[in-house]
Amino acid sequence: MSLDQKRARVFGVLYLITFVTSIPALLLYEPALRHPVAFVAGSGNVNKIYLGALLELLLIIANIGTAVVIVPIMRRFNEELAIGYVTARIFECTFILVGIVAMLGIATLQQETAGAAEGTVAYTLAAIKDWTFTLGGGGWVVGWGNGLILGYMMYRTGLVPRRVAWLGLIGGPLLIATGTAIIISGNHPSSTLRGLQGIATIPEFLWELFLGLYCTFKGFRPSSPILRADAREERMPMPGSAPA
Repeated sequence: MSLDQKRARVFGVLYLITFVTSIPALLLYEPALRHPVAFVAGSGNVNKIYLGALLELLLIIANIGTAVVIVPIMRRFNEELAIGYVTARIFECTFILVGIVAMLGIATLQQETAGAAEGTVAYTLAAIKDWTFTLGGGGWVVGWGNGLILGYMMYRTGLVPRRVAWLGLIGGPLLIATGTAIIISGNHPSSTLRGLQGIATIPEFLWELFLGLYCTFKGFRPSSPILRADAREERMPMPGSAPA
């Protein structure tokens, strides 16, 4: 197996890890986010927050890994976009880290004598966590990074089937649009907007799941021009540009 195909397998496994860490973490956080005041008053299981935080720390590692591992390949196509993808992943992980701190703050409050002040702080921390999801790991930044940038690079390079790469190219703008609408609403979207957001996440969800499964079990398509031996030290020319 070539080095590039080994990178493809690692890329796919890391993407699957993002699924098995992010989804359970959200489920573990849900009681504290839904009723933060009652949670700090002692009605919730604080160990769920600690486990969710650990999962999200692993998520951060996997997120950055998905970007770093394919930089040596993607820079042959477009170095600026490859760096842009890494940057988008770092921004996403920054929001995730802020959310982790907010959730750990709620866990700490539960160890204190809960009063009106503690309840207000818990509600504020839960709101911060909700905003980090809207801006980072669940919406706006993901639309740019995993959707538009990664989708475009995968489509142009042919590392995965181009027809499937359209899921990223479609899902990215949908996440950006609905995320922007939620930001404008002050993170208090109507039921209609919330429903539209749920529908808008489907193409992106399928795109990332496809990347994880396809790259883990099949690797990158050998027919991709940037995997050819004579392309290893060259950047793939853009349309209309002269070959290097």
